[in-house]
Amino acid sequence: MFQTREPPILQQKNYVPHDIVLNILARLPVKSLLRFRCICKSYYASITTPNFISSHLNNTNNNKDHGYLIHMPWITSLRQICTVTFDGTFDRIFDIGIPFDFPSGCAKIVGSYNGLLCLADIESTTTSGNVIYLWNPSIRKFKRLPKPCLGQLDSVTLGFAYHSENNDYKVVRISISHSVLPSEIEVYTLSSDSWRRIEMPLRSNIKFYDNNYFLPIPLVSGALHWMAGFIEAEEKHCSEMIMCFDVNCERFRNLEMPDGSMSVPSFQICLASIKGKLAVLTYGESEQYYQHSIWVMREYGVHESWHKLFVLPFGRRVAICIGFTESGSLLICRRNDQLENKKYKFVLVDTETLLEKDSDIQHASCVGTFMESLALLDGANMVSY
Repeated sequence: MFQTREPPILQQKNYVPHDIVLNILARLPVKSLLRFRCICKSYYASITTPNFISSHLNNTNNNKDHGYLIHMPWITSLRQICTVTFDGTFDRIFDIGIPFDFPSGCAKIVGSYNGLLCLADIESTTTSGNVIYLWNPSIRKFKRLPKPCLGQLDSVTLGFAYHSENNDYKVVRISISHSVLPSEIEVYTLSSDSWRRIEMPLRSNIKFYDNNYFLPIPLVSGALHWMAGFIEAEEKHCSEMIMCFDVNCERFRNLEMPDGSMSVPSFQICLASIKGKLAVLTYGESEQYYQHSIWVMREYGVHESWHKLFVLPFGRRVAICIGFTESGSLLICRRNDQLENKKYKFVLVDTETLLEKDSDIQHASCVGTFMESLALLDGANMVSY
């Protein structure tokens, strides 16, 4: 029996071009995309491509409502979870269980970019331990990094960075031994899943410091930044400076400290990123009180653009900065003045009004930015849980 066929124009009336479908999918939440991979093979193949992952990341970054933070107890044996909070208020949203263990029971957030966290066992920065993880909680995948090529070092500092030119991620490991100069340096690249030793072409008598304690090494304008000292052997004098490692070209350069930043004796001098700007934070004792002072480099690389943002007095209370929000507020750990069981109190300080807001953090913690992303979805040798 003869059957009539619909004209081609009618056959395609419900057809949606593939590029439009991908554009729609790239605007959806991560959880939805993980489910949609199961619809058909073409969806699975498309969602796991580097181009789609980058498009989804760009859409997320353009969404100004994604301001979240994540914090993790320094002593993971007390609480094996991370907590996601709103950036502006630090109010808790939900907890995420850490799917791996740290041998020492202590860990820190080395850095967090594009939803990807770099976590390291504390022994990885103080002894011969080399336990470093990359973890994306949104897609429930993680990867333990291979052993570094330099092997055992007395003490190291770690930095985590996004390589924008190659859409890649890097971990930088630098020795900070007081007895060995020059510092030894190696870089891990996610795309090659390997470490490489690199040379520092600047003067050999430069010693790196890791004064950031809970704070991650800041990534600003495509470079990681460390406090360092230029050792003048003849005069036995050390001049403080900032060493910058350009993640794209893998070269070092140095920046001068802001004028006046070293004039007051300080217990803590560290670097941070405040609203995308490089900042120097000092914590010291003046004649009447302890205080935090913060300088911000308004134009990157221009020494004259250093600007003293504010001085934050704390009376006679000892207070250490352990984190910054994207909006520029400080997360402070200070002694508790109240007659409670808690020895320390964690408060969020608005840098414009100087008003304090109590946080629900119970233990000394590391803080990083957080967002949903598909980073690691297309990676090899990942562990799913």
